[in-house]
Amino acid sequence: MFDNPQGARSLWCDGGMPTHDEPVADTGTAVGRARSRASHSLDSVLAEAVALLDESGVAGLTIRALAARLGGGPASIYWYVSGRDELLDMAADSILARVFASVQDVGGGDPVDDLRTIAVALFDAIVDRPWLGAYALRDTGTQPHSLRLYEKIGEQTMLLELTPTQRFNATSAVVGFVIGVAADMGHELPEEVVSGEVSREKYLDRATEAWRSLDPGEFPFIHHIVEEFAHHSDRAQFCAGLDLLLAGIRMQARA
Repeated sequence: MFDNPQGARSLWCDGGMPTHDEPVADTGTAVGRARSRASHSLDSVLAEAVALLDESGVAGLTIRALAARLGGGPASIYWYVSGRDELLDMAADSILARVFASVQDVGGGDPVDDLRTIAVALFDAIVDRPWLGAYALRDTGTQPHSLRLYEKIGEQTMLLELTPTQRFNATSAVVGFVIGVAADMGHELPEEVVSGEVSREKYLDRATEAWRSLDPGEFPFIHHIVEEFAHHSDRAQFCAGLDLLLAGIRMQARA
């Protein structure tokens, strides 16, 4: 998280040729470059980047594929980003901007309950997009809304009787739990499920039967919870884990 706090970027329009993953098409003249830039906006670039990511995952998003989708050349994309990594960070931040807007007015109630509201909103955004977990809250330089979300979560801990170290640890624990669980639960399904060869329900039933067949002497815990696993809800399981974490924060504050 926050691997690049300075958020250094080298945009072509700032005067430096970027280092990127694909060759920039030469439009030949400044007029040609201006026409490329005018053909679409940063908002449309990010919207189409998110659409490509939702459809094809990280592997499907390339500068060339995005430019073709928008009806221009790669140079028109490089007006806005220095390369594919920055494009991924900015696409992720465009989703985090929606999350921040949805929780911007949260606060004023019980701080732990407000923490839960923000955490659930972030989880819901990430779990629906398998690609987002790896890029959410990665770089505060190119992801200003990630910083605002982190600040929003941290501000709730400031309303609790905690030390600065405890607040830092509590905020990091909540963010790490949300992103980690959401990314895990939102991972891409096996190919046989994606292709429709096997339904999601049948796939999970098969996994459950495999657990039931294990030796109960060697795997007593698995046998103890296998029926819970068979009928569990991923979201309910996330919320239960989040509540355990928040209960620990509340207890620490009271102590």
